[in-house]
Amino acid sequence: MVHAYPAPLRGNFLRTLFQSLLPQHGLSRFAGWIARCQQPWVKNRLIKNFIRDYQVDMSLAVKENPHDYRHFNDFFTRSLKPEKRPIASEAEAIVSPVDGCVSQCGDIQEGQFIQAKGMTYSLEALLGGCKQSARHFQQGKFATFYLAPKDYHRVHSPCDGKLREMIYVPGRLFSVDPQATAHLPGLFVRNERVINLFTTPAGPMAVILIGAMLVASIRTVWEGLITPSTASTIRHWHYTEHAVFLAEGAELGQFELGSTVILLFSADRIAWSNTLVIEQQVQFGQRIGDILP
Repeated sequence: MVHAYPAPLRGNFLRTLFQSLLPQHGLSRFAGWIARCQQPWVKNRLIKNFIRDYQVDMSLAVKENPHDYRHFNDFFTRSLKPEKRPIASEAEAIVSPVDGCVSQCGDIQEGQFIQAKGMTYSLEALLGGCKQSARHFQQGKFATFYLAPKDYHRVHSPCDGKLREMIYVPGRLFSVDPQATAHLPGLFVRNERVINLFTTPAGPMAVILIGAMLVASIRTVWEGLITPSTASTIRHWHYTEHAVFLAEGAELGQFELGSTVILLFSADRIAWSNTLVIEQQVQFGQRIGDILP
């Protein structure tokens, strides 16, 4: 029997199959090599075309002149003028860690998240199979932010926090754009990711940086380059002896060529703002929730 599938379903299946067959890590490393090229004619052309194609507002950047960047990655992870991203001043505020779009937000129910309409994935799987870490966030809150290419690509702490552990989970590098998120089951638990676990005034918090196709690297401010990695197994870093403290709004890490950030909080410790809704654009430093008394 021949089954006739709807064109959109066939298209998404073929797109996923095509990405599955690609040498995802090899392509991402090649993209990273190009993005770090310091030849002026290469890096200036890349930066100029990117600004034009994505309508990047350079007036927000500390270095407004595109020629002042050492290479494309230096431009892509550019710093913003502090006055352009004020940090919410309220003591109880949870602030957006990124410039981006809210993909999903809400409650973690029975250990499951919403990835997209009609599609969920597992809290335990997201945390690399760690049951102990997953227990901290059962029935808690989550928010997922997609960083488009034009966005600012540094990641910041949503509130004051002490780093307890960092976990690297190897995986694939499927695209994480809205179309892929809506049609590829278990996307975030299939992709490579870096999980940062904190103790905060709001209790346990996780800030998870998801890798993706052509994401050349993920860095944290305390360890430097985490990906690309040659590790084929889960790696753990513990910070009981050498404490790492981040104030609200302090830089946590950065993506070189963009991706997704997922925030997790435990049950009954925070409330998301009413203005935090799906497909809303948010800016780093903006108040997105509150720590409950």
